[in-house]
Amino acid sequence: MLILDDELTPNQQQSLERELDIKVIDRVALILDIFARRARTHEGRLQVELAQHRYLLPRLAGQWSHLERLGGGIGTRGPGESQLETDRRLIRRKIQRLEEQTEEVRRRRAQYRQQRQKSGVPVVALVGYTNAGKSTLLNTLCKADVLVDDRVFATLDPTTRHLALPGTGRVVLFTDTVGFIRKLPPDIVHAFRATLEGLSEASMLLHVVDISSAEAAEQCRTVEEILKELDLQEKPRITVLNKIDRLLPDGPAPNEQNIEDLLVGLDLAPDENTVVVSAVKGWGLPRLLDLVGKKVTAGPAPTSPVD
Repeated sequence: MLILDDELTPNQQQSLERELDIKVIDRVALILDIFARRARTHEGRLQVELAQHRYLLPRLAGQWSHLERLGGGIGTRGPGESQLETDRRLIRRKIQRLEEQTEEVRRRRAQYRQQRQKSGVPVVALVGYTNAGKSTLLNTLCKADVLVDDRVFATLDPTTRHLALPGTGRVVLFTDTVGFIRKLPPDIVHAFRATLEGLSEASMLLHVVDISSAEAAEQCRTVEEILKELDLQEKPRITVLNKIDRLLPDGPAPNEQNIEDLLVGLDLAPDENTVVVSAVKGWGLPRLLDLVGKKVTAGPAPTSPVD
């Protein structure tokens, strides 16, 4: 099997397979396969399946194994209808059903968001490149039990947990979201619209960055580009430089001077909207929560947490 980093058109994929006589898949198919393996909830599987069918539709010609993957009964062909036309009709019908189901998910999520807005509870959404440590941060802050794994797209399904901010007792909702990746396929963005729309109504964003990655700068640019595509570039945010423990020798938590020196060495200028943390070791989290408390929209604290 040959896996290519770029997205292929159906004709390019088929031509390569004929010339090389091997199975060829592009990065979109690979991402979709990973998503399918990692989705755990009904909502997540529904959104992945929709993206898979949209990807499959223009690639039906010469590919008959998809009939086994789709499952269910296959309707009889109409007069003069070819096998390919039948397959396309069935796929379009399936896409329509999946779109209706995801639209229902979208409506339910909108209702939940309206209830949260009425409660006056600020929502802080965690965004970032895949495997930046968002789920670990959520677990540490909120004592949550979100799956954490050192692999891409370990978390696909959004998870929301409440936290009473130290010192004020103000309740804030933290929401973990699907990780971004370079050249995120449009079909995936569209399929996960119900999930990503919640970002637009968050009070602020925490952009979590794996500062230990050699590609941290490129990953930051990727996240910024996707946020711009989602029209979220003006959303209030805090940049959370995570995994600082991987860049420092074993020992006690670093002091402010250690961190400032490290950022200068990485050609990063510390500012009031940037916090350096280690979600694993708990370093920097008090300052992060203090900054969150100062930035969330002021309003009456609810009498009980909303989750």
